[in-house]
Amino acid sequence: MGRLDVAQARRYAGGVDGNRSLERGIEILRAFRPGVDTLGNGEIAERCGLPRSTVSRLTRTLVNSGMLDEVRHQRAYRLAASVISIGHAMRTGSPVLNAIGPTMRAESAKRRLNVGLATADRTMMVYLESIRYSPRAALRNVVAGQQVPMELTSLGRAYLAGIAETERERLLKQFRRRSAAATKALLADVRRSISSVEREGYCAVSWQPAVLAVATPIVLDGLPVYALNMSLQNVDRSDALASEMGAYLNAFAAKCKEVLAGREPE
Repeated sequence: MGRLDVAQARRYAGGVDGNRSLERGIEILRAFRPGVDTLGNGEIAERCGLPRSTVSRLTRTLVNSGMLDEVRHQRAYRLAASVISIGHAMRTGSPVLNAIGPTMRAESAKRRLNVGLATADRTMMVYLESIRYSPRAALRNVVAGQQVPMELTSLGRAYLAGIAETERERLLKQFRRRSAAATKALLADVRRSISSVEREGYCAVSWQPAVLAVATPIVLDGLPVYALNMSLQNVDRSDALASEMGAYLNAFAAKCKEVLAGREPE
């Protein structure tokens, strides 16, 4: 966990409307990320910015509640299977995925493109669904629950274009690089993508080698802001290809919005 994440963790101090122990327990669960199998109390304390005594008490509670498994010979913990059950319950109960999931699969097959749907988790984007048209040819396996950087991806930049300006500016202030010049260049690139969404309806980004992705926000009353994307692997980015994919995406996004608004698509 970086300095930014620690600072975010410390914001959860259990104010008038919060429960400090619950919020800290959630931060401990968040400390476990892909590539991290086990964590000890000391590592968790460092990642969460919490006192080790507090972490020790809360990890014991999380073990007793079935959210963590204790790895005794390592004096460490790993996420328990019940965490998967919670994620599965979220996906199967999601009205958005239930409404447009079949449409996404049909569009992926029709256009021979990867199709994804994501929303924000702090400064990351988390996939709710990822339909891979040709998994065998994929350079990387993207699955539901996987996170990608908001500031670097088409999904994240489309999301930023779809949220309120005050929230957008708050998030932009959190994107940092090693130097002031690199940060300035990154933010300028992000703002160009936001302008592209406002002008063309989508932005095109190639943050991975030989991958081109276009994304657009899904903004409807009563729902969180989502981002919908299409991508191709093993391609060279070109304005013509991005424009073609963007046209497909805009039409598909309009269809998804109709479905989510309760109207049958034409």
